[in-house]
Amino acid sequence: MHPAPSLIIFTTLSGLGFGLLFWLGLGYPDVSGWVAATFLGLGFVLAGIGLGAAALHLGNPQRAWRAFSQWRSSWLSREAVMSVAALSVMALYGAIWVFAGERLPILGAIGAALCAATVFATAMIYAQLKTVPRWNSWTTPALFLTIAAAGGAALASLVFLAAFLMLLGGILQGVAWVTGDNRAEKPHSTIESATGLGAIGKVRAFAAPHTGENYLLREMVHQIGRKHIKRLRVISMLLGYTLPAIVMATDPGHTEAAVALASHVVGVLAGRWLFFAQAEHVMGLYYGKGQSDQ
Repeated sequence: MHPAPSLIIFTTLSGLGFGLLFWLGLGYPDVSGWVAATFLGLGFVLAGIGLGAAALHLGNPQRAWRAFSQWRSSWLSREAVMSVAALSVMALYGAIWVFAGERLPILGAIGAALCAATVFATAMIYAQLKTVPRWNSWTTPALFLTIAAAGGAALASLVFLAAFLMLLGGILQGVAWVTGDNRAEKPHSTIESATGLGAIGKVRAFAAPHTGENYLLREMVHQIGRKHIKRLRVISMLLGYTLPAIVMATDPGHTEAAVALASHVVGVLAGRWLFFAQAEHVMGLYYGKGQSDQ
């Protein structure tokens, strides 16, 4: 799939924002007044930028409101509904917390649950696609939720919890890469199964469907060399999980924690770029392109 910058920003920053709001809803960190307002504002800004990037990715952003209408069947619609519900509940919770000096644990817990549900819905937009074997796995929602919780914990100054979640995220990311590679190398759909000619041997296209590039090729058949995949995976694992987890585990000062968080975000961005760039859509079979061509 084409790794659109808007989708990379959306999945990274919205997860970070909703992750912070999740911990704030549960009462962490233990702050009040304008300090609490700063934490809440940061969470809303990050979530807002992410959701704004998602809206800009739509073909007709002015029709984004229609995304709310298909919540019974569409994970994208469910994400839109959940995000508005989460931000609304957290806004009410935050207003009472900041201006009245009181926390309403039940309201905060509801807001936290809605934040987690929003991240889960975002992940399921991709995980439910059987046409993209790399995404169609339990590792997709597990990784999205863990990364959001880890980044949110780091922003909420829960450094030891952030270290644990970053290590867990690194493990899940490794599992996602290994199992994703296995599914890509042994896909359920092949050009032989698509044509029904597998019984007579190996099948290949005699000629390309057309001579020029089109929208489907640009958006659905993105290819990246194996050399670059390995390099980006190392960068993502080191910067996104290993190094920041080590720093967070040492109970760092504000400067060190900020550097570790920045490293985590850069690593996650690299991982999300790969998440989209390596997503082989079965439609590529029509053009004779697949994992073996990379």
